[in-house]
Amino acid sequence: MPSVLTNDIMTYYESYGQGESLVFIHGAGASHDMWKPQVEHFSQEYQVITYDVRGHGQSQGSDSKYSCELFADDLRALLNHLEIDRPIVCGLSLGGMIAQEYAVKYLDGLRALVLADTAASSALSWSDTLQKLLFPKFAIKLLIRVLSRERYADFAFWFFKDMKPEAKEYLMSEHLKFEKEELLKVTDAIYDFRLLDLGRIEVPTLIVVGELERRAVFTHAEKIRELIEDSRVVRISDAMHASNLENPEQFNRELETFFSRLPG
Repeated sequence: MPSVLTNDIMTYYESYGQGESLVFIHGAGASHDMWKPQVEHFSQEYQVITYDVRGHGQSQGSDSKYSCELFADDLRALLNHLEIDRPIVCGLSLGGMIAQEYAVKYLDGLRALVLADTAASSALSWSDTLQKLLFPKFAIKLLIRVLSRERYADFAFWFFKDMKPEAKEYLMSEHLKFEKEELLKVTDAIYDFRLLDLGRIEVPTLIVVGELERRAVFTHAEKIRELIEDSRVVRISDAMHASNLENPEQFNRELETFFSRLPG
């Protein structure tokens, strides 16, 4: 599969199937591979696009400061190259932040939106504030620098100790491939993410949350639902932070139902 120039980097992407375009954006430290269950399911009826976010997988990194807005600009450049006008965009975790940035900045470039296991801001609730006090950005970046990749992965995934073993094992293996310098820049993008003017989003939006997610994630989901008029929340049974991998059958079914109800 090809790589294309998106702004100042080469972005790796994969495209499967034909039909209406469906774009999936992976989470931090992962890659396009995390969407395999969705590619297999949806490529029978849709053109499914997966890609590696800047600095991840087979896409290039850069020396510039990373932000979710920059990642959204990369997505816009990729879609322009592919001559895709109004795709359905689905992002999980960091991918959901990128999808929010894309939806707000490029209002004309979207048919529908799916936001899975993501945040509306890095500082929305008291829980977020407490977490930032306990784990400030400078401390997290120091740990990234001084710990081995294995030890830092163990620390990072302690937060997801209840995640299904096969999903956690996959994500940890992806995380261990991630370059430290890239992880530092992605950490900046996540910690600096702020609440956007989500009220500008007028397209139908599905908000997906694993039922075993941390309580704070439900607070974020409700805030997004409150701000986006045409939106609703669904819970994925027996799933935590990687709901598309932990319960792909229900995840795919919820998306399929949502897609079937989109206006023609």
